[in-house]
Parts: sequence; C-alpha cells; structure tokens
Amino acid sequence: MLPHRNAPASFSSPTQTPLAALFWGLALFGWGLALMVAADLGLGPWEVLHQGVSFHTPIPIGTVGIITGFAVLLLWIPLRERFGLGTALNVVFIGVVIDLTLIWLSTPSQPALRWTYMIVGIVMVGAGSGFYIGAGLGPGPRDGLMTGLARRGWSIGLVRTSIELTALVGGWLLGGTVGVGTVLFAFGIGPLVQVFLPRLTVR
Repeated sequence: MLPHRNAPASFSSPTQTPLAALFWGLALFGWGLALMVAADLGLGPWEVLHQGVSFHTPIPIGTVGIITGFAVLLLWIPLRERFGLGTALNVVFIGVVIDLTLIWLSTPSQPALRWTYMIVGIVMVGAGSGFYIGAGLGPGPRDGLMTGLARRGWSIGLVRTSIELTALVGGWLLGGTVGVGTVLFAFGIGPLVQVFLPRLTVR
C-alpha cells in the first residue's frame, strides 16, 4: 500500500532500532536541558524545581532530577502504572547527561549566545521527546503519573497543568530560574513534540 501523500515522513535508517532511538532521544533531551540551564533565561517547570533543590543542597541539578524521577515512580504504585526499560533509563540517563554536560558548559557572557542556547535547547528537548516517545519502550515518570491520574477520571489537560504548575511554583519558591525560557518552553514544547513525534517514531 502506498503511503498517504500528506502523511509526514518518519525517521528511518538501516540501523534504526527502538533502543537506539531511545538513547538518542534521552541524550538530546539531556543536552537540551543543559543548554537551557547554561542560558540562564528560564527553565521548564520540572527543571526549575530541580535547580531550586540543587541551590539548597550540594547535589547537582541532574542528580536532583534522578532522585525526583525515582520519587515520582513511587507514585505509580497505587496508580498501578506499568513501566518499561525506557522508563528506567529516562530516570537515570537524562540526569547523568545534564550533569556531565554542565561540567564544561557555562553561561556565556554574550546575550545573543545565551538566547541561542535557550532556543536550541528547547528544540533539542522537543526532538529528544520525539525520539524517546517514538521508541515505544515505556513512558517517562511524569508522563506515567499524568496518564495514571487521568485514568481515575481526571481531565488529562487539568492533570498535566496541575503537575507542571506545582513543580514550577515549588521550584520558584526555592530560587529556581523562571524567565522567558520558561514561557517559551511552556508554549513551544507541545507543538515541537507534535512536529517531531510522527517523524521520529520507529516503525
């Protein structure tokens, strides 16, 4: 059967596998978040929380994300969510990539370069999401929490917004960076994932 002429082209290569797509996605996601941290123009809600906790502890921001991810997974138990290999790697791999990247990546002095970091970072997070979600090897911990609560009768939009706002406010109160990057991330990440996901899904 010929593909529909309006269907988006999916990413493919002779060596493409779900596991390779997963690792590519998690690496891009971590690099993108690290760029946003270095830009210092505002982070996504969860990274605001992770950064705020990091400011009050000797724990690097990526490691805080790992700890938070495992804590969120505990909330899956009463929700009876099932996790896969992608879930476990999501918790650990992204945080490790962020911490390793920030060892050598610092905030540039030129405003134009900081904006470049921020914009490229957001796009990389969108592409990374397309890769790791498209791999189909298990949702991230926050995604599973959202879908688990939604199955209890809550609106998925209300659940996701409530979770993100809780993380954002908590992180802001702890001193996490909220700024123009936070706004661009909030409004941009959904459309970016919508663009990347059908093109990067492993068929």
